[in-house]
Amino acid sequence: RRRREVRGGRRRGSPGPSPLTGSLPQALVDDTEDVSLDFGSEEELALRKAKIRYPLATFFHLFFRVSAIITYLFCDWFSNSFVACFVTILLLLSFDFWSVKNVTGRLLVGLRWWNQIDEDGKSHWVFEAKRVPTIAASTEAEARIFWLGLIICPVIWTVFFFSTLFSLKLKWLALVIAGISLQTANLYGYIHCKLGGQKSISRVTSRLFVTADVPKRQTRRISEDRIEEHGKTGTR
Repeated sequence: RRRREVRGGRRRGSPGPSPLTGSLPQALVDDTEDVSLDFGSEEELALRKAKIRYPLATFFHLFFRVSAIITYLFCDWFSNSFVACFVTILLLLSFDFWSVKNVTGRLLVGLRWWNQIDEDGKSHWVFEAKRVPTIAASTEAEARIFWLGLIICPVIWTVFFFSTLFSLKLKWLALVIAGISLQTANLYGYIHCKLGGQKSISRVTSRLFVTADVPKRQTRRISEDRIEEHGKTGTR
């Protein structure tokens, strides 16, 4: 009977948790806590190092400006007409200016600049940098192609300018000056877009500080005026 009771007590009674078995579930719970795995950064780096995402925009970013340079160098081989060469190169430079300013800069590096006229008739230059997450940002290959094409081509046209002066080919001087001015304008605008973010932030903060100081100055003036009035009434 005693054996049966002991056995029954063991069956019926709930065995108390041993220190080993009681600590295992807690350790498992501690080990299975939520851990933030940074998979997004790897995807963003892979996208930035990926190949070109806008091949058509990248192609036309280089096509018009390289075609203008090649036409300027070898136009005598294709045609003896100076007017035809002049108009063709000028059209290529104009297409390049429009495409870089309005299309390729916005797609490849997320930058844009333009001139707008307000209601008073004053012109204002606006330089914008797109604030997007890094996933939608431009890839490294696109950014390199954009900036290399934007910087190297004006340097080439500057070399053409000195070569026309030294060789006394003054009939090409106006065309070379047009090429320098159009491509330097884009370079100047996009450099301002790239570096204008910090300047705009500093301007905004300075304006905020100025507007914050205005009510303080007004309250100081009002308090000083009241003190002066009380002093005058007291003397009277």
